[in-house]
Amino acid sequence: MGQGQKKNKLLVPEANNAMNQFKYEMANEVGISNQIQGDYWGHLSSRDCGAVGGAMVRRMIQQYQQSVAGQQPQQPQTPTLR
Repeated sequence: MGQGQKKNKLLVPEANNAMNQFKYEMANEVGISNQIQGDYWGHLSSRDCGAVGGAMVRRMIQQYQQSVAGQQPQQPQTPTLR
């Protein structure tokens, strides 16, 4: 992952690899994984990167709600870009 001016730090540094993998999984679901060149995301639009971040947040909220409700995880709905 490019470092650039990144100031965000993970609360659990040991989760770094898992979060990167999660990010690429969401990029694939959103449909922009073919635009990513290695670890470089700089040429992608803010909208595309935001779609990936939004998909990550939706999935994390869904998993948390299901764990609180004691349900089994369901197949996620694929987000679409407008």
